[in-house]
Amino acid sequence: MSATQVNMDLISSILSGGMKVVDLTETLRPEYPTITLPSEFKQASPFVKEQISRYDEDGPGWYWNNFTLSEHTGTHFDAPVHWVTGKDVPNGSVDTMPVERFVAPVVVIDCTAEVRADLGYILTKEKLLAWEAEHGRIEPGSWVFMRTDWRHVTDPKNYTNLQEDGAHSPGPDTEAVLWMIEERDVLGFGTECVGTDAGQAFLFEPQFPCHHYMHGAGKYGLQCMTNLDLLPARGAVIIAAPLKIEDGSGSPLRVIALAPVE
Repeated sequence: MSATQVNMDLISSILSGGMKVVDLTETLRPEYPTITLPSEFKQASPFVKEQISRYDEDGPGWYWNNFTLSEHTGTHFDAPVHWVTGKDVPNGSVDTMPVERFVAPVVVIDCTAEVRADLGYILTKEKLLAWEAEHGRIEPGSWVFMRTDWRHVTDPKNYTNLQEDGAHSPGPDTEAVLWMIEERDVLGFGTECVGTDAGQAFLFEPQFPCHHYMHGAGKYGLQCMTNLDLLPARGAVIIAAPLKIEDGSGSPLRVIALAPVE
């Protein structure tokens, strides 16, 4: 089958309803939470929108806005250079990454039951192996998404589940991260929370192992996603193309999934 026919079959499948297009992106808005760092560090900017004109004296025929935000606000992409371990990775910023990596298969690890029981649930290698026993081996170059239905189980006024000893949100442990990289050669790791690491990952060895090892290995991160419940355990394809920011460490983006209709 020719490449042209494959493309036409894909378009036909989408138009006919045989393939669904799922938006995994949260809406950028001023109240959307960002990660809060200890006070001695500089903080990420939330989303701020300033109207330039809206069919008025400032511009009678057009509507547009200025906006300000950090590279890591809202649904966003983490490039290797985001972390110190990835600072020397070739083509590690969002403007230099190979564009073919913006389209990739995904596996979705359903951790909803565990997270309902423990908002600080830690994803382990054993959980990943149990998933493979049911759904098959994770293929190299795949995204691994941790489904938690986070927006439905956490307090919207305390999105990171911040407590006296820090945030308590789910994420992988060190062994799971290394296994995904060394044994399965994944493309990256994605989550519905505000970071790919667990809220208590500052206590792990090393600290924040998902950032430390994934980016050091030239892998990527996606966070603050939604609608992972609409994806199958495997068989979907992710389109995740960050903005082409010069020497950018990451970028807000629209994450789209193409998934078969079950």
